[in-house]
Amino acid sequence: MKRYSILLLCLCSLTLHVGAQLKRTEAFHAKYELTKVVILSRHNIRSPLSGNGSALSRITPHEWFRWSSAPSELSQRGGVLETMMGQYFREWLVEEGLMQENERPDKDEVRFYSNSMQRTIATAQYFSSGFLPVANVTVEHHFSVGTMDPVFKPQFTMVNDAYCNLVRREVAQMGGEHGMAGLGESMQANYKVLERMLDIRRSPAALEGDTTHFRLDDTDIIIEVGEEPRMRGALKLANQASDALILQYYEEENDRKAGFGHKLKVRDWERIAQVKDWYGDVLFTAPSVAVNVAHPLLKCMWAELSLPSRKFTFLCGHDSNIASVLAALEAEEYSLPNSIEKKTPIGSKLVIEKWRGSDGREYAALNLVYQTTAQLRSLQMMGLENPPMIFPIRLKGLSENADGLYPLSELRERFSLAISAYDALPR
Repeated sequence: MKRYSILLLCLCSLTLHVGAQLKRTEAFHAKYELTKVVILSRHNIRSPLSGNGSALSRITPHEWFRWSSAPSELSQRGGVLETMMGQYFREWLVEEGLMQENERPDKDEVRFYSNSMQRTIATAQYFSSGFLPVANVTVEHHFSVGTMDPVFKPQFTMVNDAYCNLVRREVAQMGGEHGMAGLGESMQANYKVLERMLDIRRSPAALEGDTTHFRLDDTDIIIEVGEEPRMRGALKLANQASDALILQYYEEENDRKAGFGHKLKVRDWERIAQVKDWYGDVLFTAPSVAVNVAHPLLKCMWAELSLPSRKFTFLCGHDSNIASVLAALEAEEYSLPNSIEKKTPIGSKLVIEKWRGSDGREYAALNLVYQTTAQLRSLQMMGLENPPMIFPIRLKGLSENADGLYPLSELRERFSLAISAYDALPR
């Protein structure tokens, strides 16, 4: 029996229920053959983006985790976890018949393309080691290490006054009836957990009369051509703390040490992670932002899906890439189970599968594949017997068939609309 786990739209004769997931059965595989996989991956565990002496060290009296890597670079644990994820995908695709064990594919059959940052290049390299251990894969990247590739940099490439006004209206709508002020207000309960965990009132910043809490009313968005969406205000600082604490929680197996001596429940960690999720949503998922900043990556992904010679593609970027691509494709709202990060967990992958049906038609499935928080923290081996979480992404206005698949023609049309939406932005 095929063991690739998936949540399907409905319970039918082609599925078996196993816990929170469903397994595709022999009946399913009698009807469909997997022909291509395209992955857009977030890098795995990295150290925080800023080091000692930064704002992070000023907002808590506690000492941060001592990382095995320089600021922003992939950690040793991140490399191990990504290798295990590659091993899982190898087992799955061998089981599906798309790959052979210890395959050495032809040059055009497989592509590994990464942003030119150390953490993304290294993630792709570690994944390839688990996925194709004897193929000596070369990770393609186009710029010197530490330089953002325009394909992966979620930057504004078209900006004018009309566009800026449209973006600000869309972002303000996220804040509800209070507009921009509501962006911070919606995080009020989360801020309280974050402030308590940081002991921010005893921090150097507080003792110097600077930051004693996270304000609710000072969020502002910065829109500049050639730059990523940026933010000023307390939500930006809270996001930095949230990001560093989540990464510390993944690396530090001792719960008390991870929480600066506080005894926290999983719900507390979810509230802390929600700050980072909200920050990403505000910056990258407004409709007019997403179709702008994801435009080059959308074109790249569809080209890979359409290339006849390609059977596997691994694109490695960032959470902002996955968030903006899903927003541009008009994905339905979702909240991921078994993860404190509910949107784009560390190391998560947007996986697009291409299937050929026995009816002669082509189909597609979109899933987010990610390691659970428990798998990340305990370095659990990945495989068909212990798979990562596989969560279906549904697109607004499209209907899956009884087997949980979209007609490929409908996905093609959705990509086309997302790509052409760039040209429809205010000029």
